[in-house]
Amino acid sequence: MTKNDKVYELLIVGGGVSGSALFYEVATYTDIKSVCLLEKYDELSLLNSNATANSQTIHCGDIETNYTLEKAKKVKITANMIEKYCLQHNYQDKIMFKHQKMAIGIGYEECKFMLKRYEEFKELYPYLEVYDKQKLEQIEPSLIFDKNGNGRDEEIVGVGVKDEYTTVNFKALSQSFIDNAKKNKDVQADIFFNSQVKKMTKKDDIYMVKTKNKTYKAKMVIVNAGAHSLFLAHSMGYGKHFGQIPIAGSFYKANKHILKGKVYMVQNPKLPFAALHGDPDVTLDDNTRFGPTALVLPKLERFRSGTYMDFFKTLQLDINILKIFYNLFKDSQIRNYILRNFLFEVPYFGKLAFLKDARKIVPSLTAKDISYAKGFGGVRGQILDKKNQKLMLGEASIDTGEGILFNMTPSPGATSCLGNAKRDVQIACDYLGKKFDKKKFEAELEEEQK
Repeated sequence: MTKNDKVYELLIVGGGVSGSALFYEVATYTDIKSVCLLEKYDELSLLNSNATANSQTIHCGDIETNYTLEKAKKVKITANMIEKYCLQHNYQDKIMFKHQKMAIGIGYEECKFMLKRYEEFKELYPYLEVYDKQKLEQIEPSLIFDKNGNGRDEEIVGVGVKDEYTTVNFKALSQSFIDNAKKNKDVQADIFFNSQVKKMTKKDDIYMVKTKNKTYKAKMVIVNAGAHSLFLAHSMGYGKHFGQIPIAGSFYKANKHILKGKVYMVQNPKLPFAALHGDPDVTLDDNTRFGPTALVLPKLERFRSGTYMDFFKTLQLDINILKIFYNLFKDSQIRNYILRNFLFEVPYFGKLAFLKDARKIVPSLTAKDISYAKGFGGVRGQILDKKNQKLMLGEASIDTGEGILFNMTPSPGATSCLGNAKRDVQIACDYLGKKFDKKKFEAELEEEQK
C-alpha cells in the first residue's frame, strides 16, 4: 500500500448525491483549499442515488402525507435549494423536470383526511389544488376508469399541483455537482474512484483513510456512504447505540405512458416505509413505474455481491434489537405488509399480488401492462435506536465532535442533499477554522426566485 503525503483539509467518503453536494458546496462557498472525495465504484451514484434506485421525486412535503407540518416546513427549505440550483445552471428539462403530481385519497376516510390536510398545508404551499372526481377524469383519467371504461364507485379526491418542478435525475445531479465544483481553480478538488475505504484511524489530529491501494490523509472526514456509513462508524467505535436494518425497494414498470404525472397514496401511519405510488420514469422515456415495495434484505447494497457480513455487523443484534423487531411484528398490519412485500418478489404470483395493490391507483391495470423492473431499486438503511428501542424515521447523523461525521440518509436524503451539505459545511468550517460564505449561499440557493 502506498501513502499519499498530501494532507487534505477535508475528505469526503461516498460519491452519491449527498457526498457530491457536499463536495460542491465546499468548493463553491468556503475558503477550504483542498477537498478530496473517495468513491467505492468507478462512477458516481451507482447505488441509492442512481435514477433507477429511487422515485426521482423532489420530496418537498406538499404531497407527502406522512409529514407533519413542522417537518414539511423544514423539508421545503432544502427541497427548494435543488430547484434553485438547477435553474441557476439551466438544468431544467435536462436534470430537473416538470410533471403534475398529487396525493389521492380513496374512500370516505382518506378523502376526509386529504381535505383536512389541504386546509392545514395550503398556506405553506399556496399552489396546491383540490381535484374532485370530475377534475381527475380530465387531468389523470387513468385514476378513474377501469378496463371496461367504467368509473370508480369509491369516493376519490386528489390534492396536488400541475406546474411545478417535481422530478430530478439524482445521478445526473451528482455529476453536475462534481463538474461545477471543479470549475473553481483556486481549490484543489480531487475525486478518486475505485477507492473503497478499508480502515480509518486518527494520528496526531490527522485522519488516515486506507483504501486498497493508497492511504489518504485529511484534517477532517465526513462520511456519506449510505448504509455503509454506520458500518464505518462502528469500525471506529462510534454509534454503537444504533443498529441498522436494510430495507430494499423494488419496482414494476409499464411499457407505455399510463399516468401523466406522479400519483401518491395516503401513507399508513403505522408503516414506516413509502406508500406505493406511480411515476413517469425519466430513465424509461416517461413510461410509468410503480413502487416501491419494502423488502427486508440481509445486505447493505442491492444488486451487488457481498455485504452480508457488513449487515450483521451493523445490525448490532442484542435484546434491544429483538425488542424493536418484536414490537414491529406484533402489529398485524406491519407483519402482513412485510410478508406481502416478500411475495411481490416471487415470479408470476408476485406480479398478481402487486397488481392488486397497484389497481388502487390505476383500476384498468392488467398483468400485461406491467413487468418486474429488473435491476431497479436500492437499499435504505433504517436506523434502530437501541437506547429507546424504536425504529428511527428520517435522516440520522453522528457528529463525534472530533473532526469526523457519519451521515445516514434514508428518504428524503436526496431531496435534502444541499441542505444537509450546508449543515456539514458549517460544522467543517468551525472545526477547521475556515469561513463559509453564507451571503453567497443564501443569494444563490435560498432566496426566492424573482
